[in-house]
Amino acid sequence: MGTDLHDLLRSLRVWDVELPAFDPSDAPGEPLGLFTEWFADAVAAGQTEPHTMSLATADEEGLPDVRTVMLHGADASGWAFATHRDSRKGRQLAARPYAALGFYWPARGRQVRVRGPVTAAPSAESQADLHARSTGALAAALTGRQSGVLGSPEELERASRAAWERARREPDAPVPTWTLYRVRPDEVEFFQGDAERRHVRLVYRRAEPGWVKELLWP
Repeated sequence: MGTDLHDLLRSLRVWDVELPAFDPSDAPGEPLGLFTEWFADAVAAGQTEPHTMSLATADEEGLPDVRTVMLHGADASGWAFATHRDSRKGRQLAARPYAALGFYWPARGRQVRVRGPVTAAPSAESQADLHARSTGALAAALTGRQSGVLGSPEELERASRAAWERARREPDAPVPTWTLYRVRPDEVEFFQGDAERRHVRLVYRRAEPGWVKELLWP
């Protein structure tokens, strides 16, 4: 018997947990501090993979694209992630160096949206980022050809096996295409869900010399 997608969707509920209160008047003057606080709270709440995020880019024709990647860090320079510069997203960022990030932590009914221009870190910093990660991360990077057409599963298995062997043998093996990117936000929005649907949306917009905070209708 087939599954009716619409019936299944209507049966689902969100935020079947006690949601925290959020008073935007207590928010700090800059977004990084609030992001760090919310991120730590998501970890403490047992949120699965809180460091994953949606990354939205656009191709040369302006058509949108999105995928899930891992946050590598966040500081005054921006929110960081990494990929091969010759991957699809790497090519899109070269053509249009602007991106949006989306975090969703359902364990707390919270979202964070970040968008702004993107810059690529120098090669030495990008390689240091890669080599600070796990052997598996290095093996995946050494496998290479991300977003390229795969001839067969066997081809991937052979390349992956060789990459794993090299990663174990040579933990500092260079991967010239591996690039650390940073989104320097023009805007960061914090969304706190509410059971009565009176969601709280606080947005930070970059201004000189600091940030402007505004509330948005849910």
